[in-house]
Amino acid sequence: MAPMSRRSFRVAAAALFAVAVGASRVRAQDLPRGVVIDDVKCADEPAQSYALYLPSAYRPDRVWNLLIGFHPGGRGRAIVETYQAAAEQYGYIVAGSNTSRNGPWAISMASVRAMPADLGQRFAVDLNRLYLTGLSGGARVALQVALTNSNIAGVIASSAGYPDNKPRTSLSFALFGTAGTDDFNYIEMRQLDRKLTSPHRLAVFSGGHTLPPPPVALDAIEWMELQGMKSGRRPKDGALIERLFARRRQLVESAVGQTAAVHLLEALVEDFSGLRDLSAETARAADLARQPEIKKALSRERADDEAEVRMLKDIFDLEAGLRDEQRHAQSLGRLRDQLLRYARAADAAAESEERSRARRLLRLVSIGADERVDDPQYLRLIQEIRSRRQP
Repeated sequence: MAPMSRRSFRVAAAALFAVAVGASRVRAQDLPRGVVIDDVKCADEPAQSYALYLPSAYRPDRVWNLLIGFHPGGRGRAIVETYQAAAEQYGYIVAGSNTSRNGPWAISMASVRAMPADLGQRFAVDLNRLYLTGLSGGARVALQVALTNSNIAGVIASSAGYPDNKPRTSLSFALFGTAGTDDFNYIEMRQLDRKLTSPHRLAVFSGGHTLPPPPVALDAIEWMELQGMKSGRRPKDGALIERLFARRRQLVESAVGQTAAVHLLEALVEDFSGLRDLSAETARAADLARQPEIKKALSRERADDEAEVRMLKDIFDLEAGLRDEQRHAQSLGRLRDQLLRYARAADAAAESEERSRARRLLRLVSIGADERVDDPQYLRLIQEIRSRRQP
């Protein structure tokens, strides 16, 4: 997305406080419950619209959690459908902008300004339970708003992180990230997850640069429910805690490999800390993490992430060499060798980490290649590889 001044987006983000104003004057609704509504036009700005899901039990005499979403292509319904089942189960109003999309920040700013005000006027919203979500560029919009607004309880960021690419160790809101194994922003999400110390979680699923499948979306909402109980934003529910805990324990027991079990145990301990006794799980996680083979495996995971970052940097360095006449031929030859090697790995029939890594690298390199490099031979190479990989 095109850059925008920090002050301008602060002004846009401040629109979320309009929910607080509107919440005191909720209007009677004739919108259907329990179904996705494709197009709700903002009363004060009809050019702005959003897809909407109201839980079937919605009534205006109690307040409801609100999840506002942004899609890079303005597909509000896709956002809403992703979280529909979880919203019905846990009582969330979900609204996905139909107008926010990748491009100039001003386009998304208009949605950020209009949607919360309209939702706050129409519905009974819990001001302590305001959440944002987005895919790719839409995730960057959601995070930009949350970074400039202290009233956000949590963000579900799919396939993209901070809009300024600056690493952070702590956030004022809970962050649940998602990424596919073939997602070209997979490493970005891994690095974001490793750096954070405030409440966070990353869910990786088999797939590409896309919205999470419904089970992962449900995990995200349930994780936000746990964070709400830990922060005091919602009352503690012992039955819910035990139900979610039992499900997470089952995931640990069915984990494929001890390394996966360690990750699941550590996440379980972090997520349920302060909500129930975790002495057995804490001891087991520490014991597993001390085992030499598991320590080596965890170290290899980090090394693999760092190696992927270096691979991408090597390609960009070679692209820079194309601008030097003396280095052009050598740089182009090395680029051809590397990219064709990745293309072969990406086309492998069997699923593997090497195949996923190759697919991520090729997609990252091909995105914006014609903006980074003005070299006809290299761009033909990129196009050749793209054509080979078309289904």
